[in-house]
Amino acid sequence: MSDRLPGFSTLAVHAGAQPDPTTGARATPIYQTTSFVFNDADHAASLFGLQVFGNIYTRIGNPTNAVLEERVAALEGGTAALAVASGHAAQVVVLQQLLQPGDEFIAARKLYGGSINQFTHAFKSFGWNVVWADSDDIASFERAITPRTKAIFIESIANPGGSITDIEAISTVARKAGVPLIVDNTLASPYLIRPIDHGADIVVHSLTKFLGGHGNSLGGIIVDAGTFDWSASGKYPMLSEPRPEYHGIRLQETFGNFAFAIACRVLGLRDLGPALSPFNAFMILTGIETLPLRMQKHCDNAKAVAEFLAGHPAVASVSYAGLASDKYNQLARKYAPKGAGAVFTFSLKGGYDAGVSLVSKLQLFSHLANVGDTRSLVIHPASTTHSQLDDAAKVKSGAGPDVVRLSIGIEDKEDLIADLEQALGA
Repeated sequence: MSDRLPGFSTLAVHAGAQPDPTTGARATPIYQTTSFVFNDADHAASLFGLQVFGNIYTRIGNPTNAVLEERVAALEGGTAALAVASGHAAQVVVLQQLLQPGDEFIAARKLYGGSINQFTHAFKSFGWNVVWADSDDIASFERAITPRTKAIFIESIANPGGSITDIEAISTVARKAGVPLIVDNTLASPYLIRPIDHGADIVVHSLTKFLGGHGNSLGGIIVDAGTFDWSASGKYPMLSEPRPEYHGIRLQETFGNFAFAIACRVLGLRDLGPALSPFNAFMILTGIETLPLRMQKHCDNAKAVAEFLAGHPAVASVSYAGLASDKYNQLARKYAPKGAGAVFTFSLKGGYDAGVSLVSKLQLFSHLANVGDTRSLVIHPASTTHSQLDDAAKVKSGAGPDVVRLSIGIEDKEDLIADLEQALGA
């Protein structure tokens, strides 16, 4: 192309990919191999010493995965990315580069239930401590800052309630504190929101959800915005100090604005090992090609379904930022003008029992623990994804006992509404 910057849909199809130089294959091949042959001893030494880029072993990098990484980095406006085995793996690898035992990170309380569980319990064994803040109260992030704070973690669109987070306001808090802002952009995808444009330093995704989009492949990704100076404060020795395993290289000094992505690969993925399979990378790449088409259909359907539910007598309330009456509608207009996403919750007047009953009566919606599928999905979070929380924590996270979560697919909206209508009537 000329000097013209490609549009989003063009990047979704082409970014990172070229015809295979050996066979001419237009689709990115699946490089289903564990390891790669070196040219000679010097080439091998250079690869292991981070003096040249190239393939060593699929746990560390793979050509199929590399196309996926470059594509998502382009869509998010980042400098580099690293694909890993799942969204949870992405969170572990990111925080391993930032936290030492005894350190803290601040997280918005409105998060996916699995992240709440991971942060609260699993990370304790690493000596990493989470401090909770309220995304509706920006000052709560400021109050949570201590000398041990090393990062702030939020979701752009919060799971399960679909609330929109004020990324710019929280970014201001992070900048003032001298810590990076990490944004989980899973529910929005870069089609709706690009957190880096609003001050995020690191973006993570569960590729399993809207980016892959078809409910067939697990994956996660880390995107480096290239905006944070890891050497400014001395808080991040993994990036600013000499690395003994690489002959004293300082990653920030050597790799500049993609040093964090390199650190995640050569210090995190290399040693922790949550590698994404090339086959899953291929499947997710295929999904991304239709991301703009799918996301717009998801959002259009979700708004229609939310409007139907808002007028139903069995429904107590609907939490969907795309509704003009919703408390997050202004933030949705600012951050996600193309649509407020496809995942939202509603509360039933019959409480917990009504929620459990509804999911069993739906026929077109699939009752399962996932979001971001082409198919419409339903779950009762209080009895499943958020069941490990006490009642007060469930309510604070948007998963109270009367709440049902929907992930709206790309079917005909009339069929989705009819299914809900019969289940609510029953």
